[in-house]
Amino acid sequence: MSAKNRDERARWRNRTIGFRVSPEEGRQIDIAVKLSGLTKQDYITKRLLCRDVVVQGNPRVYKALRSQLEEVLAELRRIEAGKGLDEDMMDTIRMISAIMEGLKEESHDG
Repeated sequence: MSAKNRDERARWRNRTIGFRVSPEEGRQIDIAVKLSGLTKQDYITKRLLCRDVVVQGNPRVYKALRSQLEEVLAELRRIEAGKGLDEDMMDTIRMISAIMEGLKEESHDG
C-alpha cells in the first residue's frame, strides 16, 4: 500500500481513480506533464478540475522544452522532405508556443 499523501490544502489523497487512454493520448499527456513541470497526478488533477496549470521555469521544464523542440525540428525536417504534419505534433507545437509565451511574460514581469 502506498504512503498517504496530503495535498496543498492538507487533505488526504487516499482515493484512486483510473482510466484508459489510447497510446497517442498517453504520449500527449506525457508531453504535457513534462512541459508543465508538475507531477502527472497534479497535472491531471488540475486539468480535470478546470484549474489553471501554471508552468514555472526550472531546469526540468527547460530540459523538457529542449527535448520537445528537438522532436519538432525533426518533424519539420521530415515535412520538408515531402511528408505532411500530423495533428499530434501540431498540438505539441501549440503547447510549446503557449509555454514559451508565458515564460517570456514571466521574465518581463520579474
